[in-house]
Amino acid sequence: MPKGRTCSYIALMKTTGMGLGPRRLQKKLFLTEARWVLRPSGCMAQLGFDHDNVHLHSVETSSLTSDMRRSSMTYRLFEGKQHAEEYLKFRVSPPDHLIQKVVDFVEKKKGRPFDLALDVGCGSGQGSVLLAKHFASVVATDISPAQIEMAMAVPNVTYKVSTAEDLPTPSGSVDLVTAMSAFHWFDRPRFLQEAHRVLKPRGCLALLNYTLNMELNREGCCSDTLNAICEEFYVALRKHVSAHLGTTSKPLYQESYEAIPYPDKEWHDCLRVSKTVPLSGFIGMVESFSSYQTLLKKDPVEARRLSDQTTNRLMSAMKVTSPDTEVVVDVKYFYVLACKPAED
Repeated sequence: MPKGRTCSYIALMKTTGMGLGPRRLQKKLFLTEARWVLRPSGCMAQLGFDHDNVHLHSVETSSLTSDMRRSSMTYRLFEGKQHAEEYLKFRVSPPDHLIQKVVDFVEKKKGRPFDLALDVGCGSGQGSVLLAKHFASVVATDISPAQIEMAMAVPNVTYKVSTAEDLPTPSGSVDLVTAMSAFHWFDRPRFLQEAHRVLKPRGCLALLNYTLNMELNREGCCSDTLNAICEEFYVALRKHVSAHLGTTSKPLYQESYEAIPYPDKEWHDCLRVSKTVPLSGFIGMVESFSSYQTLLKKDPVEARRLSDQTTNRLMSAMKVTSPDTEVVVDVKYFYVLACKPAED
């Protein structure tokens, strides 16, 4: 389809013979793409989406949400070498017990052997190396050459520079496809179609992410005071969050969960994980977020001032003088698990 909102009318007929995966998946992907290319006053006609009944359904785009129009986009925000270094140093790895929940889902739905996992948007490989403990081989991809250059070396993990919408694995070859804190940056309909292509029958998909409003705790300190300071930091950065995310990426995952046509799927709203890190590590993690990096590019002086001010206020509230003071960070994960049917 042409890109941009250039079309006034789209007609679709006899699409069930296109051979692009299960009919329900192809329909949903087509609808999302059509919404993106139609003009505000454009219309769409769908003819014959099922074999039993021929029907005509028209849709005007004036009522379609901006989120759906923006879903057919890919965002590239983690490509600089310095950003990749900070990402490797500070980004929190998925906890082992969350990875185990994913592995248990694959075990239950597909069973062994666990030959190949594909980790898409792998960054510097924090999640990929965890998958390597459970799978004979892991292919980890990222759109950023800088991220791949920094990636953690593990014998059974192969890193490749690749987009999420054109995966470098054969059709029907993968036991598990994962996207850890990355799916919201993809062209989501195209990625889901590619994930379906590469998965084996009964292969599984796992989409993991966490909310950015992490909570800070330290023994002997008032948590409310610490988190009020953190919240001011987050609020200052929200104006620099990519517009398609809004204040949180969770609705994008919920929307995609509803759109995935697989009967076997699960939505998990909150898994709270606590991690002990130096205060400087917590600040560094926030500085690795795309919102802070956007501010850093726009106004480096203001970015450093905001970060230093937050650090000093937190040290003052904790009555300490070193940014290496340990704190406990509570991270709230949410995730989607889905299993491809045995037959399309």
